[in-house]
Amino acid sequence: MAMYERRGSIESFARSRTASPTGSERRKLSFNPLAEWDPPAAEQPPPVPAFEVSKAKRIAQVVIAVIYCLLAAGIVFGFAAIKPVFVAEGVYKDKCTKKELEDGVWVCYEQELRLNLMFTIAAVSTNVCALPVGTVLDRYGPRVASIIGCVCLAVGSLLLAFAKDIPGDAYIPGYLFLALGGPFVFISSFQLSNTFPQHSGLILALLTGAFDTSSTNGSFDTRKFFLIYLIVPVLTLIVQLVVMPAKSYKSVGELVKQVEDTQNDISRTNGIGEEHVQNARQEHYDNIATEVSELLGSKSGDKHARQEEDKARRSGVWGALHGKTALQQILSPWWVLITVFTMVQMLRINYFVATVRTQYTEMLGSHSKAVTVNEFFDVALPLGGVVAIPFIGLVLDHTSTPFVLAMLVSIATAIGVFGLVPEMWAAYINIILFVLYRPFYYTAVSDYSAKVFGFDTFGKVYGLIICSAGLFNFAQAGLDALTHVTFHNNPIPVNAILLGVAFIVGSVLVGFVYRKSVTLEKDMLREEADEATERLMPGANGAQVNRPHGHETYGTE
Repeated sequence: MAMYERRGSIESFARSRTASPTGSERRKLSFNPLAEWDPPAAEQPPPVPAFEVSKAKRIAQVVIAVIYCLLAAGIVFGFAAIKPVFVAEGVYKDKCTKKELEDGVWVCYEQELRLNLMFTIAAVSTNVCALPVGTVLDRYGPRVASIIGCVCLAVGSLLLAFAKDIPGDAYIPGYLFLALGGPFVFISSFQLSNTFPQHSGLILALLTGAFDTSSTNGSFDTRKFFLIYLIVPVLTLIVQLVVMPAKSYKSVGELVKQVEDTQNDISRTNGIGEEHVQNARQEHYDNIATEVSELLGSKSGDKHARQEEDKARRSGVWGALHGKTALQQILSPWWVLITVFTMVQMLRINYFVATVRTQYTEMLGSHSKAVTVNEFFDVALPLGGVVAIPFIGLVLDHTSTPFVLAMLVSIATAIGVFGLVPEMWAAYINIILFVLYRPFYYTAVSDYSAKVFGFDTFGKVYGLIICSAGLFNFAQAGLDALTHVTFHNNPIPVNAILLGVAFIVGSVLVGFVYRKSVTLEKDMLREEADEATERLMPGANGAQVNRPHGHETYGTE
């Protein structure tokens, strides 16, 4: 390949990444939501270009990451499966009243509140944990972040395994450490998408699918289970030290910049030094350019650029607040509405996960039927992420953002409606929609944030959305109180309230974004018209075309 062809390939990828919501030409994506709010670290580990690592090792790293994300990233979200085990083992049974024990209820009021609080704290911590994870990852690299995650997972497993023998309440701290370990392991794996830039979307989908699939399932003895589970953080720690990268891989933008910097160095030193030194510099540049071109897939560069530009235009909201400060973005309706929507939907999702068996025990009037529904939910929840991921990518890439948000609101409304019907068939439909909706919702919110706010402030703006929604999950205790005390264990009124609030907030969000997308499209067309210049036909004389013809004053004299 000639040098100008390599250069054209590199530039085409630079353009494509500038137009793409998944990166930029000059800036590495920061995982730190507090970036620019904290003083910069004294020294950060420099990223490594993927072509310096063998292809076999990079493949092994991706496969290993998918496996340990599957086993560790989202284990706390299997609460619907582990909660019955805790109840069967008598966890927090001392909170039950004498009357409740005499009546032989499956789970008493205070006991369920305490168990649900365990999950609420874990769910909140998982979202808020993005703040320290991003900081550690940016400053110390993925290996340190993953090792911290392994330690947290090991501590959580030990606490839960020996919780019965530990004075005080060890269940909540144990489940909390499991929740903290997941994001450290999961988020530090994102940079592996740069191992094969041509397949970065597939790699991220695999990692995200592993997170959605990660959960606990089945009946087991908690001590035996968590002692055996210690194998996961131990093996993860070993592969972090032996196989996984200590430093993040360079993004496409950084690879492009590496080639450009090398070329600039050659230009500055051209004619300086002996001829063999200059030839060595040029050969070094040729080697780097060739490696980067092969890594990026030079033949598809221009096509990829056009595809990314089409996606950006198709979204209808691309660039709405790009270039604004984080504070300006956070104070805008764009951020406020998506944050309120995320808060309500995350509360609904986690509340259902924590109370699925309790809700259907009351709605179906049968504990055995509720167990059947719960068991179906335990299997469907992890599978939903696997099934939904490919379709989510198609929807996000080929439809507008207002359409995606309208889909979210429509599916959420359908879930809410089926959640009010006390029938087995409705329960199954509700669960199927729920497990497909959950990964779609989380992915759509991050996609919206990237397209509207851009990646210059993505860490802060998106991190604050998730953090706010996570903290709002503490409202679950209030929902439990309403259900058990005010509505006498009937979950339908609370579900109806959540349905109504979510529909109103979602409708306002969709209406606002649709109206703004129309405005943005008109502004874009107006800008293109203003920037357009008159083009002459080949061979035309510009002076003759633009000379006064007399029509300018016709009828005015």
